[in-house]
Amino acid sequence: MSKIRVLLVEDEIVLASIVKETLDSRGFEITIAKNGVEGWSFFKSDKPDVMVVDVMMPRKDGFSLAEDVRKVDQTIPLIFLTAKSTSADVIRGLEIGADDYIKKPFVMEELILRLKALHRRATVQGDDGDAGLPDHTRQIGQYHFDYHRLELSGAGRAISLSQREADLLKLLIDHKNALLERRTALITIWGDDTLFNARNMDVYITRLRKYLSGDPAIQIQNIRGFGYKLID
Repeated sequence: MSKIRVLLVEDEIVLASIVKETLDSRGFEITIAKNGVEGWSFFKSDKPDVMVVDVMMPRKDGFSLAEDVRKVDQTIPLIFLTAKSTSADVIRGLEIGADDYIKKPFVMEELILRLKALHRRATVQGDDGDAGLPDHTRQIGQYHFDYHRLELSGAGRAISLSQREADLLKLLIDHKNALLERRTALITIWGDDTLFNARNMDVYITRLRKYLSGDPAIQIQNIRGFGYKLID
């Protein structure tokens, strides 16, 4: 099995060294950039499998770097490392296209598990549970959803989805016209049901509603206190 190539963009030298040493020992291949400018250069030259980006950095901050990355690559898994945990910061990062957030200080095992999970989702090749449809696709209203290509097309446009957006939309479609419990979605996609991740999921739901707004027959209902229901 080939090593997962990780680009860590982190200006705290000691932390970066600890992460590199740990990931090297666990079979990852890691490159370190000490600021956003270096991170952008390594992203273009090394083509990593996953990016881990600190939010607060000199020369180019993590948000700016992520915006540049998402202009050219909508699919690479991207995790933010941050000491900031306000809702506004989380929302901004998710709107830019981050797949996950880890708050400092963090447990190294948590980072490793999230790296493996995001990489696995990004490279999944097996059956996606939608037997009978070609290319692992779903039809919902006027839209055609290709889970493996991370693409939603219809109503006159094609939308590139992040891995988390695709995972959540797939779950909603799997539960179409039935309740998708919040805890089920959180455990399945994020691995836990903390309030922090619940707020992240609410942001993704808002984005999916926007993507599907071209077909008025489709609704994502908020069943207060229980979860969500995709109506088609």
